[in-house]
Amino acid sequence: MSARPFAGVRPGAHAPGRRPPPGPGPQDPHDRPTAARPLPAPLLSALPVLLALAADRATTPPLRAFATRLRSGQEAELGCLRPLLARMGLPDSDVHAGHDMPGMVTERDLAAARAAGGAAFDRLFLTRLRDHLRHSAQVPRSEITAGARADAKELAAALVTAREAALAEPAGLPGAARALG
Repeated sequence: MSARPFAGVRPGAHAPGRRPPPGPGPQDPHDRPTAARPLPAPLLSALPVLLALAADRATTPPLRAFATRLRSGQEAELGCLRPLLARMGLPDSDVHAGHDMPGMVTERDLAAARAAGGAAFDRLFLTRLRDHLRHSAQVPRSEITAGARADAKELAAALVTAREAALAEPAGLPGAARALG
């Protein structure tokens, strides 16, 4: 399984030859993600910063490459998520700003990452990433189960696949299992 299911996806693009399903309009209550949650956009806000730090500071080249791949994947995900949110009439802003949601990388986490080095940095990075991936897969799973829009459910399934692949990859990286204890 690839950690980059969004590789080659242009922001706002859909599969070749496919158009997004028309779906109900923004005024229709079935057009919103279930439980008033705009998919995992808030969970992605500080993650690219942590991934950039890891791409520069992780102790092994494979771990740095993993962080770089994930960062590219996150950017592609956001590029797909933003047009969907716009079609649904939802804001492209973090409606959870100021809240510490489970799995969300916080400013406190970023400060700790900036201060850490060596194995301590790797451990912090991998732990926060694991928490992020686990929690950020929960919202799309709910969308798959209870969502009304085919395009939202399709993107949600891709997000879950990406999270599961990314969760599995560190097991094969030199030093990652040791860093996680």
